[in-house]
Amino acid sequence: MFVLTCDHQIPNRPPLRVEVDDEVVVEHRTSDWPEFVFVTAYKGSGWVPARHLAIDGNTATVIRPYDTTELAARVGERVERIHNDAQSGWSWCRNDRGEEGWVPNRSLDQLN
Repeated sequence: MFVLTCDHQIPNRPPLRVEVDDEVVVEHRTSDWPEFVFVTAYKGSGWVPARHLAIDGNTATVIRPYDTTELAARVGERVERIHNDAQSGWSWCRNDRGEEGWVPNRSLDQLN
């Protein structure tokens, strides 16, 4: 179990789920999360790890599926870590209500 050390707000856009062979437009990167690329697909937009994409200029083909769903959580809330993606610095977590999504590892503190 982990506890949130700060609030985590979810983005103000629907989650994006991309599948293998989906075509996306590469929009931009940020220095805050350099391993991610902001992409737009016919399904919407969101941040996807660059290693999940075969990037060719400003377009890319998805080579590994990804779901951008983030988990809204408050400081002090306990969550279960389902998957730690150490490369990206995020973990897929589940809260007490059964809701799941990504939370930044820097917001998590492991309980003893």
